[in-house]
Amino acid sequence: MKKVVIYTDGACSGNPGPGGWGAILMYEGNKKEISGGKKDTTNNVMELTAAIEGLKLLKFPCVVDLYSDSAYLVNAFNQGWIYNWQKNNWKTAGKDPVKNKEIWEELYKLTKIHKVNFIKVKGHSDNEFNNRCDELARKAIDEL
Repeated sequence: MKKVVIYTDGACSGNPGPGGWGAILMYEGNKKEISGGKKDTTNNVMELTAAIEGLKLLKFPCVVDLYSDSAYLVNAFNQGWIYNWQKNNWKTAGKDPVKNKEIWEELYKLTKIHKVNFIKVKGHSDNEFNNRCDELARKAIDEL
């Protein structure tokens, strides 16, 4: 399987409010930047959307290192929350319905196509690709 690196970020102006997402895909020295926005959304929805949109661009199954500053996104997979939610009929440990269920389901389906390693990075720090994704997300908000 081919190895791809994806950096993602989401942003919101108000939460909820206008939101944007950005992603950078890197493969064998090639780099592609994508972004988008939504008028009324949340930061978490934009974080998940960035990951989904990046993975949807892949044309064949890949090994993916997906970098995000969202603990919500990374921990859902790395700490097994998403698997427990599914087992519990999309309920949290506290028996509440999982927020953003449809988006989580879409992301989960993509992780069945690709072998995705979710890697947490510190946001708004010295990571050039995370910072660029943040710029793309904020620019998408400005363009709404």
